Amino acid sequence: MQNISSEPAARSTATSAAVLRALLEGVRPYQWLKSALVLVPLAAAHQLDDGALLARALRAVIAFSLCASSIYLLNDVWDAPADRLHPHKQKRPIASGRLPRSYALIAAALLLPAAIATSAPLGMRTTATLMAYFALMTAYTLRLKRVVLLDALVLGGGYALRVVAGGFAVGIRPSARLLGFCIFLFFSLALLKRYAELALLRAREGPAAQARAYLLEDQEFMVALGVSCGALSVLVLALYMGSETVARLYSRADFIWLTCVLLLYWVSHMWLMAHRGHMTDDPLVFALKDRVSGVLIVLMGISAWLAV
Repeated sequence: MQNISSEPAARSTATSAAVLRALLEGVRPYQWLKSALVLVPLAAAHQLDDGALLARALRAVIAFSLCASSIYLLNDVWDAPADRLHPHKQKRPIASGRLPRSYALIAAALLLPAAIATSAPLGMRTTATLMAYFALMTAYTLRLKRVVLLDALVLGGGYALRVVAGGFAVGIRPSARLLGFCIFLFFSLALLKRYAELALLRAREGPAAQARAYLLEDQEFMVALGVSCGALSVLVLALYMGSETVARLYSRADFIWLTCVLLLYWVSHMWLMAHRGHMTDDPLVFALKDRVSGVLIVLMGISAWLAV
């Protein structure tokens, strides 16, 4: 009798553990790496060694990570019907049925105020930027992701808002060149994400393939625009490398030029991988798994270190 009565409790515990694992998967902790963009203004000003400022920047990183997780849960609840028809997204916790919609909505409702509370000590401008990011990404989830080109601009803007918030958090205003670099680069990566989705669906659906509002015949246009924006981001970075600011911050500024070459190689490599159908993840997630990307990122870090 004792064994029989313990079975429902054991089953309940197993189910709770499974739901908890699904919830952890749904908040996408691997995407929190994107919130490291908050550190860019501090790094660009060479003040990462300032403990007080670094602590403020890391608080902003946590706030944006919590906010992003809330958005991901809302996005997956909204997109669940479409995700069930996607070759890879059907495995997401909500689409697969492993995470009940009610649990996801409750978690999302708790994560947002937690993000606001975390950012509040950093000042009104940082919190306002966080809320603008949440509003923009919510609009993206509900409607804007289905508007050609605007969806990519919104995604790029979301990345740029992280940089802006990082500047507000530590009292360092990002330069126009830094923001221009971010917008061009992240617009290119957003287009890359759509192009990779289209290439993936092309293999399964043929000429009728469609990713959001992008059609199969849009591929050549997407490649031309995406690669061009990636190259423009390198150009903006090169113009920054030739500025007086760089000459003042770096004792061996010639080494930093290597970063431009490596970045151009990386952007080109990413687009080539998508064109060949090898990219099945978000571009930044793919970069974490890709050996060539890993080598290039390390080399960029080394070139920046040698320039200091």
